[in-house]
Amino acid sequence: MASEVKQPYSIANLPPLIIGGAVFNHQYSSDPHSLPVESVLARAFKLGFNAIDTSPYYGPSEEILGAALSKLPFPRDSYYICTKAGRVKLDEFDYSRSNVRASVLRSLQRLGTTYLDLVYMHDIEFQAEEQILSALDELKSMKSEGLIRNYGVSGYPVAFLFDIALKWRSRSGEPLDAVLSYCHGCIQNVTLLECFDRFKKEAGVAAVMNGSILSMSMLRSVKPHAFHPAGAQLKSRVLELATQMKEEDNVELAELATKFAIYEWIVTLKSSLVLGVSNLQELDVAVSAYNEVRANGLSDRDRALIERFQSGLGDHFNETWASGFH
Repeated sequence: MASEVKQPYSIANLPPLIIGGAVFNHQYSSDPHSLPVESVLARAFKLGFNAIDTSPYYGPSEEILGAALSKLPFPRDSYYICTKAGRVKLDEFDYSRSNVRASVLRSLQRLGTTYLDLVYMHDIEFQAEEQILSALDELKSMKSEGLIRNYGVSGYPVAFLFDIALKWRSRSGEPLDAVLSYCHGCIQNVTLLECFDRFKKEAGVAAVMNGSILSMSMLRSVKPHAFHPAGAQLKSRVLELATQMKEEDNVELAELATKFAIYEWIVTLKSSLVLGVSNLQELDVAVSAYNEVRANGLSDRDRALIERFQSGLGDHFNETWASGFH
């Protein structure tokens, strides 16, 4: 890949792997300020993965990323910054137009930039429809002012994201630039893959983004983080299958899940993944998987393991959990 990718301001030109800033947060790390963020970004950008995704909700993530970016030699127009607005704390949201504007202006300051490439309204399923559409009105205004280049919505329930995308297009006369869902484009849940064409063709969304391909730490051979909202039976079954795969096949579920998502989302659908990596080793593993799958696809062994895992989930395949009130 090219060592530095110049950025035309088109959301369609986002790199296949976007560095997720959620891991630079106390929820995932006891000391996020100690993580080698500058080194991770430097290597990722040199490899052509020149985009980051963050949010004010992710604790110190924006400040950490902004400090790292200020030390890197890459010009601002050579990388993308994506962030969010509207979610303040775990149980606190503010979708008022005044707060949306204030949040974006604060993000600009924290990230050391005069514009943001993409701003989502964060976790829209916790808000009423009119609040969401009004907040999008403000993002649209800020886009016309040049403060942001693109805007969209993020959240967990795919059906609600699609409904809002349709309603926004009808109300505003233009489609959303981007939609981001998470845990729905992974080896355990393929709902977002199945809805990809509808977002593009019916709602006109330019970029459909897939986040948390390891389902917020559930898809691995150790217990997920304590905050994980999935049901106990789903988490238990995933861990049982992952442990069995590790012992009998010497395969780590996280690696298999990464290959699955890269193949289905990037190779097949040609869209972007938001990938949380907290150190250089995790970045190298992800890039290695990307290069392998892009060059060779999935091996027969990988396909057999994927089928076995998904079949083993039984009724837990495509299982979801409650999020918001839609």
